[in-house]
Amino acid sequence: MSTWHDLGPIEQFSRPLTPVTIGKTRYAVTRQGDRLGVISGICNHAGGPLGEGRCDGEYVVCPWHGWKYHAVTGLGEPGFEADAVPSLQARVESGRLLVDLDSATPRTKGHHEPHPLARRPERAPGPIRVVGISTTNMDLKNPRTSTSDALLGIAMSHAEAGLGAETRTIRLAELTFRHCEGYYSKSARACTWPCSITQMDPDDQLDRVYEALVHWADVILVATPIRWGAASSLYFRMAERMNCIQNQVTTHDRVLIRDKVAGFIVIGGQDNVQAVAGQMLGFFAELGFLFPQFPYVAHSRGWTAEDMERNVEVSEPTPERVARGGRKAHSARSEGDRP
Repeated sequence: MSTWHDLGPIEQFSRPLTPVTIGKTRYAVTRQGDRLGVISGICNHAGGPLGEGRCDGEYVVCPWHGWKYHAVTGLGEPGFEADAVPSLQARVESGRLLVDLDSATPRTKGHHEPHPLARRPERAPGPIRVVGISTTNMDLKNPRTSTSDALLGIAMSHAEAGLGAETRTIRLAELTFRHCEGYYSKSARACTWPCSITQMDPDDQLDRVYEALVHWADVILVATPIRWGAASSLYFRMAERMNCIQNQVTTHDRVLIRDKVAGFIVIGGQDNVQAVAGQMLGFFAELGFLFPQFPYVAHSRGWTAEDMERNVEVSEPTPERVARGGRKAHSARSEGDRP
């Protein structure tokens, strides 16, 4: 039995890919010369709109995460043929495109192992775990002294030697990771956990930050210089990619961060430090982190401390300061930033 549906004049389908909706069902119509194809408009992966994607040779590419399906058969790209979306028979009569709705092939989904980060967050037994994240940027081939990184080192040494905590230090400048590419702006469902980029790009190294924050650490310390009145550019690159953590709360009622404390080391003297610290407090609160009452502790060398070399000298982790755990470590202007 066939149920042929008139999609309209063939001239409406002159583009390589055209979205079509029949009732509440979406389809993707492809045209390559005189060859026409009609497949489901819903991607197997996260329900992306295939008709709003693009064509890559004989394949339709989902605009959300790049999954590919053959424009006529609906089969997944080579190696992933088991990931197939329904395809339908189509024909042209009297200059109009008809599709047989009863001819749809089955939708099939291949087996995909879940990403390691997708596991349920569970606190394993053991001592308090502290992760330090340095967001200062530099030329790694010609490194300089970073006062925010140095003070983070003092704090981490005290956490381990003085408090018996397990520690990890992550320096964003040593990681290769892509900028946020706006998946949430495509659709709330397009922004996945783990991050869409993390799932698609095995070379993207922000998975180390996700692992530490969601699964490993009890306490996080984030260190940043101030650059032109704001936290470092690397901090914001990381923060944008953490939208996938907060998005789980708003779209899935799933809280990934529980009973974890965040603290910050902000180096910048009077360069808008209150606003920088406030932004960080607000952002990490949205992720689910907790803070102590009266969270601000500040030190200053004064308004006229523009001698950048001295900033490094007074902030370096001497043995005495490490022994004190950095409890009286001096703050200074940013590492080479300008007001």
